Amino acid sequence: MDLHGRNLLKDTDLRADEFLTLLDTADGLRAEKRAGGERQRLCGRNIALIFEKASTRTRSAFEVAAHDQGAHVTYLGPEESQLGHKESMKDTARVLGRMFDGIEYRGFSQAAVETLGLHAGVPVWNGLTDEWHPTQALADMLTMRDHASKPLSAVSYCYLGDTRNNTANSLLVTGARLGLDVRMAGPEALWPSPVVRNLAHELAVASGAELTVTDDVFEAVRGADYLYTDVWVSMGEPAESWDERIDLLLPFQVNAAVMHAAGNPEVKFMHCLPALHNEETEVGRRLHERRGLRALEVTDDVFESHASLVFDQAENRLHTIKALMVETAGD
Repeated sequence: MDLHGRNLLKDTDLRADEFLTLLDTADGLRAEKRAGGERQRLCGRNIALIFEKASTRTRSAFEVAAHDQGAHVTYLGPEESQLGHKESMKDTARVLGRMFDGIEYRGFSQAAVETLGLHAGVPVWNGLTDEWHPTQALADMLTMRDHASKPLSAVSYCYLGDTRNNTANSLLVTGARLGLDVRMAGPEALWPSPVVRNLAHELAVASGAELTVTDDVFEAVRGADYLYTDVWVSMGEPAESWDERIDLLLPFQVNAAVMHAAGNPEVKFMHCLPALHNEETEVGRRLHERRGLRALEVTDDVFESHASLVFDQAENRLHTIKALMVETAGD
């Protein structure tokens, strides 16, 4: 299957067979790296990394993946380009496309990465926007496949919390594309948008996926193979808005009772990180002082349990992003 020159701007850019091909490529590249015999397929390539938002895993994964494969990277942070200040995204795309062999974008606007993809003339990869997080979904599906005792298409997972955010959108649409049993558990005010739900429904009709969106936590998690959550608050949001969101989302915290309610002794926990599971961060300390809470979206006992796959997920960002670059920009 030839993905050369292709963009990944949103999760619907890949057919199911193309998505699974990327997982197979990632599996092979991971095995090569662990065996110390990785063949470089991006020698001489130059990769631009545009970051309008701070990042740990996405930046690290793209940089290490590129270096492993023999490519060079140029990091363009919020203060290191004219993007959006003196130069439009369309003009930036046409400039960078003449200098680089691939461009990653992590920022706010989905329209911005779509413009890059339309005008750059080289593969463009969405490292995260406000609407979609497709590289995270790749890592998540590889992680689920790694730990499942059945075919990926037979897997069920439940995302709990703010089910309208970018990670939730990607998990809902990707699961629908691949034919999985996908549940979204959150307050009705934070359910996926009608546009995303309709898109997922159309994909599910074709794939046979089962989709559930509900505010009933215990019904949603029953029989699930994986429980997944994400942060509820952001340092970019005003502190006064935190209380309202916390009150709305506390019933959807992943804790020991929720894990037990799955009724599956093999149920696993997933989180795209960072996680507010203790008081060892500035935000965690502030939340404890403000609300007396020691954890938000997941309790520490679940996060640190044998059921937790969060660091496998984090590592798999590297392997799946590497696969994406190799398949779309490699030799």
